[in-house]
Amino acid sequence: MRSSTDRRNFAVGPRNGGAAVKGVTQRVHSPDQSRNDPLEDDVQAFLIDEDQLHTFDDLTKVNPVTPATVLKCLQARYSLKVFYTHAGCTLVALNPFQAIPDLYSVDVMKEYHYATQPQEFKPHIFIVAEEAYRNVQGQLEPVNQSLVVSGESGAGKTWTSRCLMKYYATVAASAQAVSSQDAVERIERRVLDSNPLMEAFGNACTLRNNNSSRFGKYIQLQMNRAQLLVGASVQTYLLEKTRVACQPANERNFHIFYQMMKGATDEQRTDWKMPQDQCFVWLPNCENQIEEDGFLETAEAMVHLGIDAERQRQIFRVLAGILQLGNVSFCSSTNESQPCDLDQVSEDFLQRAGELLGVPAEELCRCLRVRTLKAGKQNVLKPCSQAECGVRRDCLAKVIYGQLFEWLVTFINSCICADQSKWCNFIGVLDVYGFECFQINNLEQLCINYANEKLQQHFVAHYLRAQQEEYVSEGLEWSFIKYQDNQSCLDLLEGSPISVFSLLNEESRLNRASDSTALRGRLEKELGGNDNICWDKFSKVPHFTVAHYAGKVSYQLEGMVEKNKDPVPPELIGLLEKSDNLLLHEIFSDKETEIPHSKGLSRVTVISKFKNSLENLMKLLLTTAPHYTRCIKPNSDCRPLTFKNREVILQLEACGIVETIHISAAGFPIRIPLKSFVQRYGPIGKCSTSSRLDADPDATESTNVLQQEVEKLLRVALQHNVSCDGRRSLVHCGKTKVFLTQLMLDLLEDHRGKILSRCAFTIQCCWLRHQRRRRLARRQSATLIQAAVRSWLVRKQIRRWNGAASVIQNTWKKWRALLKSLAEAELDEAEDLAADDSPALSAVVRERGSVQLSSFQEPVPVRGWPMGLALASAPSITVSLTATGFQKMISVMTSLNLPSRRGEYKVETNQYKQGLASIRARPRGSVKLHYQRSPLLYADMQPDLKSNVTGFNEILLEKTL
Repeated sequence: MRSSTDRRNFAVGPRNGGAAVKGVTQRVHSPDQSRNDPLEDDVQAFLIDEDQLHTFDDLTKVNPVTPATVLKCLQARYSLKVFYTHAGCTLVALNPFQAIPDLYSVDVMKEYHYATQPQEFKPHIFIVAEEAYRNVQGQLEPVNQSLVVSGESGAGKTWTSRCLMKYYATVAASAQAVSSQDAVERIERRVLDSNPLMEAFGNACTLRNNNSSRFGKYIQLQMNRAQLLVGASVQTYLLEKTRVACQPANERNFHIFYQMMKGATDEQRTDWKMPQDQCFVWLPNCENQIEEDGFLETAEAMVHLGIDAERQRQIFRVLAGILQLGNVSFCSSTNESQPCDLDQVSEDFLQRAGELLGVPAEELCRCLRVRTLKAGKQNVLKPCSQAECGVRRDCLAKVIYGQLFEWLVTFINSCICADQSKWCNFIGVLDVYGFECFQINNLEQLCINYANEKLQQHFVAHYLRAQQEEYVSEGLEWSFIKYQDNQSCLDLLEGSPISVFSLLNEESRLNRASDSTALRGRLEKELGGNDNICWDKFSKVPHFTVAHYAGKVSYQLEGMVEKNKDPVPPELIGLLEKSDNLLLHEIFSDKETEIPHSKGLSRVTVISKFKNSLENLMKLLLTTAPHYTRCIKPNSDCRPLTFKNREVILQLEACGIVETIHISAAGFPIRIPLKSFVQRYGPIGKCSTSSRLDADPDATESTNVLQQEVEKLLRVALQHNVSCDGRRSLVHCGKTKVFLTQLMLDLLEDHRGKILSRCAFTIQCCWLRHQRRRRLARRQSATLIQAAVRSWLVRKQIRRWNGAASVIQNTWKKWRALLKSLAEAELDEAEDLAADDSPALSAVVRERGSVQLSSFQEPVPVRGWPMGLALASAPSITVSLTATGFQKMISVMTSLNLPSRRGEYKVETNQYKQGLASIRARPRGSVKLHYQRSPLLYADMQPDLKSNVTGFNEILLEKTL
């Protein structure tokens, strides 16, 4: 580890108009410095190969670490359009001052989000965002995260914050279900649309930045247990509402006024009483066109957030009324007992302002020109001077705009903030105004620079000082690295019992006119012994100069006490409470404005409010895991891709980048309590000490057990990776915490992931085996049930078939018996056969099938019958016919109408042509005929050759062949 004695001092040039930075510990080498310094030789050797300087994506790899080497590396990377560089725990972001295609696209976001190791990619703001997001997913204490974006005005803080919000709105909502995709898009759109709306009302064009934030904001992106974005909330700090009525030279008012002037339609201008050719005193440099002058984008954001057309009309009419109020001017009255006069043009402006603000113009004019004083129980009216009238006019405009901005923030929170039960963790994005130093600095610049001092102290206390002290207390071998501590500057501003703020508050609470000269004398008397404050004895303007961490700034005392009082005449508030404009009436009726109705020390000042809100912010930051992004402004002229070494090195030294690199390179940026370490990485060594620790009342023994378990885990994790010397550079087990480098953390996480994967695989195998066994048992059970059911169904069907067969057989037997009885009834009686004396046929005639006829004179037609029977055409003639052999076969085929195979013969029958069914015996005497009940009537007369002959056909064939 590198000791502080290895570092050397380097000179620092003047800043802010020639003033030198006070308290800076490092200085840049002059060219004529001694070449015998070994560190100087190392620097020269390092800077020889300038072609490789752009490859250092992490400044901790630079050796030696000096302002010169760090500056050269950043300059080499900036020339190649590489704008992000790691500096240990901090990300350095250089502002390119131009749009870079595909640097912040959705594809790039997904690439960093789905990467296994995002740190292996090129440095980017998305790496910081993804690291914070994965910390929330991993539930590492503290779970809540804060992204602190700092830098000078114009360094790119607002753009960086916008990219961070876009990243979380993209990756934290991409895993939502399709059914809730509309809700996700609505939340994402509202969270993102809050940015342009607040920038339009809270940002302005200054000398250093076209889109300078004139208020501070801390945005909490709310996550549910699945780490999905469900809402957000915005906390704001110290809006510079003075800019509404007073704009510094070559600067502009808030963006929203210029958006209205340049983007309003003719109909809207008529409604707002703003003719095309009208000029406004409070809108300087209106001819300048910048990217933020997008009225349609602001109006669209209002629609997405739920501000309807009527509410938008009320908002814009209030803003137009403020602009009209700025054109009102007063003339001194010849009689001091009479109120000031209005010039002719101002009367028209005052009338328009009254109509737009929804108040009577006469009453508005009276409140601006006449004060109401309380004398006991009576009110005394006192005319105001010309200067007092201007102050009251400005005060009215500022209080209206300030309350309108607060209402807008409250409305945005009501739209995007999720219910407390729906989110459990958050990622905060802090975007505050950058350090400012102008030719004329007043209370606004003092508060802004005080906020930057607090953030710098948070970084110093949390990282530069706290880490080194923790290393020593935990037993690490550590040589302290010196750094610039701004605690003395904070003590000067906010210390107790005497400080700049306490003296200003005391002066503001006194019910008397402020005297800047007397205040300067008191500051010099009370705080003259502090090295961070000084005065220019030759200046006639009352002022005091503070040596901030980023340079010296001189503040004018003239008007500072009045701004700290922020007085609002009660009659103006009462006038606004009766406004016909529903929005103004709602704001000033429902919200208790902080108007000091009582006298004395109960009055709340601007400094007190801002200090309290900033302290609450610091407490919130201390409960989260911070991630720092330092935005660097390459040049003060905001020219694209222009790198000025002097300006950059002053910013690097002011924010302590070099010291940060030293501590990050030599220290351990990650620290985890012993118990949390064992609980998280216990699976590596199969540790289970939770029950023993809970049951062990002795804290010392518990710590010893934890240390033993940690050592066991580290031996298991490092047994095949690094040597003992390499281990000391990667991890150290302290008394209460384990200190890790990022490489060691990645190694442990990779090892833990593999073990959890194996465990998950084992669980999956057991579960699949259990499922398959259960599925097999169910299948076997189903097979048995199906077999039983099928056998029961078959038995049931067979029983049904047997019953049906029995019925058919019985019916058939009954029917055959009936037919047999009928056939027997058709035969000749025995007496008839006995009386028959007809001659018997000879055997020859019977064999040949001859026919014997009685002796008749005329021929008798004889028709053949298949059953060997004969029937004469006349009932009186007895015909005998015997069919045998082939003749019998042909007769049967004829009766059944069997088709011939080849059409070689054709047999016709006359079975039914005579209307007779059958004859069952040769006629011997009387003949009994049966017409309908013969089996031949039910035979199939045209059977198919391919099918078997069944039924009555089969019976006929068997009986006749």
